[in-house]
Amino acid sequence: MSFKNLLLGIFITLLGVSCSSKELTKMKISPGEKIKFMTLDPGHFHAGLVHKSMYPGVDSMLYIFAPDGPELNDHLARIQGYNSWSEAPTAWEIKRYTGADYLEQLLAQKPGNVMVVAGKNDQKIDYILEGIRQGIHVYADKPLVINPIGFQKLQKAYQIAEQNKVLLLDMMTERFEITTLLQRELSMISEVFGELEDGTAADPAITKESVHHFYKSVSGVPLVRPDWFFDVEKEGTGIVDVTTHLVDLIQWEAFPNQVLDTTDIQMYASKIWTTALSLNQFRQATQQDSFPDYLAKYINDNKLGVFSNGEFQYTLRGKHAKVRVVWEFQAPEGTGDTHFSLMRGTKANLVIRQGREEGYRPVLYVKLLQGDSIELARAVKVKLQGRYPGIDLQALPSNEFKILVPAQYHNGHEAHFAQLTAKYLDYLRTGTLPVWEIPNTMTKYFTTTKALELARK
Repeated sequence: MSFKNLLLGIFITLLGVSCSSKELTKMKISPGEKIKFMTLDPGHFHAGLVHKSMYPGVDSMLYIFAPDGPELNDHLARIQGYNSWSEAPTAWEIKRYTGADYLEQLLAQKPGNVMVVAGKNDQKIDYILEGIRQGIHVYADKPLVINPIGFQKLQKAYQIAEQNKVLLLDMMTERFEITTLLQRELSMISEVFGELEDGTAADPAITKESVHHFYKSVSGVPLVRPDWFFDVEKEGTGIVDVTTHLVDLIQWEAFPNQVLDTTDIQMYASKIWTTALSLNQFRQATQQDSFPDYLAKYINDNKLGVFSNGEFQYTLRGKHAKVRVVWEFQAPEGTGDTHFSLMRGTKANLVIRQGREEGYRPVLYVKLLQGDSIELARAVKVKLQGRYPGIDLQALPSNEFKILVPAQYHNGHEAHFAQLTAKYLDYLRTGTLPVWEIPNTMTKYFTTTKALELARK
């Protein structure tokens, strides 16, 4: 995708997620003050994706505080790769500190005003707390927490953030995926969708499922996973990791722009299970010759069992919801991570599929139940085209319709980081934040950690 098209996508999708906001004027960056990123212990490739683009008003100097080793080297190589692109290269400069006291030095020096955190999930909330206590804005990769103890710390983190007038936001990039945006838009047009069904345990009102892979490429380069990624005590089980995105989207679509609370959640079914990896597969993913000793407790019949898969069902304000995430070793050639989403309305079902028929690219379908095709055409060709020029509609058999999306909107997972980062920077500069963002974040992590508790029973 060209840089011009990326900017177009950012502009359009930022319009799409606008909503009522509350003033946070004491949090915002002062007029004329440059935003300076400090990256702490970048153990996950998402830390690098934040810097795949340059941003207006952001200093080109990156301050990195991290232990020396392969994870830091991988992060530095990724940023250097972006700087070396032939088309629209970035221009990041780097100052790094690699002493054992990297956290203490970041907090003491504070050369920047925004701390980026993406790494080991078990210690992430502790990093966040320390940054917030020192008056630093925090931009953190999901999941912020992976267990009930972490959830209690997150509650404390938001309290301190409010006291210290700093902004904590997690990287909910999937809100920028075009078919998800359009699914949300159509669900808000009652003439087409009606109202969201209550659903049942057997037939939920809203379902989100995704399939991910341990071995894949990022920015055209094979991804090297750190060995701790396969330790669920550090990474988190399937219940609390990728599901963070799915729960977020359920809240965002089922109750758009509404403030939710933990009392809105009733969890009733949850389970986790393993993906078995051979030593050869582990070598491919990590470039290490053997399983480390600390993973021995997960090894059976010479295979590493990773509790990366999870499924749970709950009600959100009485609406039945189902979340499921599955990890496989490697996607078939020409494919990648996939997503399935279903919203059942009284007049229509909105379904996102990403299978072979769709060329493994997400496609949104509308199945009319009682709805009027004339109303659907009006919604797409007037309301949606006004916001997303080029969107169109194709009739299929059995009263089903396919939403046609121009290629420039399919900018991919990696580009979503630039879009979300632009939004985060906008929050900092304007001092505004959606009124629902923080309470709904708390509700989201309450949901995932409650699902973990139930699965362990």
